[in-house]
Amino acid sequence: MQKQIAMTDVNVITGDILDSCIKIHTKLGPGLFESVYEELLVYELKKKNREVVRQKAIPVVYDSVKFTDGFRADIIVNNLVIIEIKSIEHLSPVHFKQIHTYLKLAELANGVLVNFNVNLLKDGFFRVFNNHVKQ
Repeated sequence: MQKQIAMTDVNVITGDILDSCIKIHTKLGPGLFESVYEELLVYELKKKNREVVRQKAIPVVYDSVKFTDGFRADIIVNNLVIIEIKSIEHLSPVHFKQIHTYLKLAELANGVLVNFNVNLLKDGFFRVFNNHVKQ
């Protein structure tokens, strides 16, 4: 039952993320810097009463050494979903690998990769999963 409740929460959060991305993209369109979309998305998600952390440092452990600033997650929502924001011509396989690695290192199961530099946001919004984490 706990797993089902968590997945329901994640689906609702992801819906809020998608709604917010669509709102921003509809009003402003493609072509802005990633940092602008990030700031606007944080603003929209906070309006939806979501717990949002921007540019959170995620440590990397290598050879038993902890590097405290391994990478920075663009946005983490309710400590359940990582959002990786892009504003580029085309996503490539490395962008999907990147968010998979982020999910693994952050020990989270759910992510969103969004590219705002598209004509229709549906062509730039992707859910990404890390199936190696207990929910």
